[in-house]
Amino acid sequence: MKKYLIALLAIFGLGQVAFIPPALAQNPRVTIPDFADLVERASPAVVNIRTTEKVVVQQAQGGIPGMPEDQAEFFRRFFGVPIPGIPNGPKPAQPNPGKPQEADRGVGSGFIIESNGLILTNAHVVEGATTIYVTLTDKREFKAKLLGMDKRTDVAVVKIEARDLPKLPLGDSSKVRVGEWVLAIGSPFGLENTVTAGIVSAKSRDTGDYLPFIQTDVAVNPGNSGGPLLNTAGQVIGINSQIFSRSGGYMGISFAIPIDEAMRVADQLRTNGKMTRGRIGVALGEMTKEVAESLGLGKPRGAYVRNVEPGGPAAAGGIEAGDVILSFNGREISKSTDLPRVVGETKPGTSVPVQVWRKGGTRDLTVTVTDTESTQAANKKADAPAANGNSANTLGVVVGELSDAKKKDLNIKGGVEVTGLGDGPLAKAGIRPADVIIRVADADITSVKQFEALVKGLDANKAVPVFIRRADSTLVVPVRPK
Repeated sequence: MKKYLIALLAIFGLGQVAFIPPALAQNPRVTIPDFADLVERASPAVVNIRTTEKVVVQQAQGGIPGMPEDQAEFFRRFFGVPIPGIPNGPKPAQPNPGKPQEADRGVGSGFIIESNGLILTNAHVVEGATTIYVTLTDKREFKAKLLGMDKRTDVAVVKIEARDLPKLPLGDSSKVRVGEWVLAIGSPFGLENTVTAGIVSAKSRDTGDYLPFIQTDVAVNPGNSGGPLLNTAGQVIGINSQIFSRSGGYMGISFAIPIDEAMRVADQLRTNGKMTRGRIGVALGEMTKEVAESLGLGKPRGAYVRNVEPGGPAAAGGIEAGDVILSFNGREISKSTDLPRVVGETKPGTSVPVQVWRKGGTRDLTVTVTDTESTQAANKKADAPAANGNSANTLGVVVGELSDAKKKDLNIKGGVEVTGLGDGPLAKAGIRPADVIIRVADADITSVKQFEALVKGLDANKAVPVFIRRADSTLVVPVRPK
């Protein structure tokens, strides 16, 4: 019996070997890197940042919760200190009550990028600080000068008066690979020179605005902010900046600012003290699969223009609400969040080619980028709806002519105003009275008569995009006629 059992186990074992994936068979051993030498080299260039602020301290009264002060004073006089039933007793009086005093504000991390004391960190680490203290690993402490910070990218540059300091080499964040080993050095919860390791989980992770973050599973906690994310060569590939958390602590997901992006900002901050970005004056909306198909794009791509700032660079260059920007200055725009980054990197005053998708085809335009914030009129007044048109059509709306005043107010050339809702696709899509229909498919709307004739000729089996103007936004609603 034992012989049969041994034979079966042998056959089973051979079968297991036969099913080993080819990739693993070629590389049977994957070793975990030893970071000890790397940490020994890098740690001296990582600093602890402590910030303080001026606060007004009031005289502590040491009162009893819920008891008037005169009664609390009675207990202090007759029962002494501490007051019975109050664990900590009265608080001692603060020196110079009512006068501004220095109080700890927060802690973070940073790293030296030049041996003359130039340090990179996060903007939120130093924002609002009265005084910035930098502590090196040899326990020397310096007061630092803030050269500049940019809240939108969360990058800041500070300087200490020191020489011949150790510095970290900078890597190339564009060459980062998902799955590669990385480690972070920082001061989580004020614990200086703490090292954690993990892998790159994702690249170009959009969490908003101007930065495509590097996502990792490296343990990062409050106090790690501003510290370096290093590759196995000891090069900085990112600045640890954010965590995803429902508890306030590390939950397995952390984000780092790519060092290439950070240095682009840092170079301006150290030179000008601020970050200057290009802008073109557009508000962007989400490009969904349904919207892309209705516009004839096939798949979601480009940046959908929800609104164009009147008199802004985009308007002057011919960009209209409802356009989809496919490329800007020769760079392809894959999604809406790509555009602010590309425009922001463009030097103000530069005229650049822009390709847009409009009415089923591409158009080539030229836009001059600026950095000047323009003002818009506030407190817009809505006109009273015009007289009703015909009964609800196959799109499920009743429309009326649009007044010249409302055209001017909404910065549009034409359209019809929704004055009533029936039973149809637009009504079910959330269209409201006072919305303005400015385009159906590739046809601009000029009057009620033209709109009704156009709607009657729509194919009931084909979805069409309907462009809706609501306040200062343009919505695209793909619908099928009833």
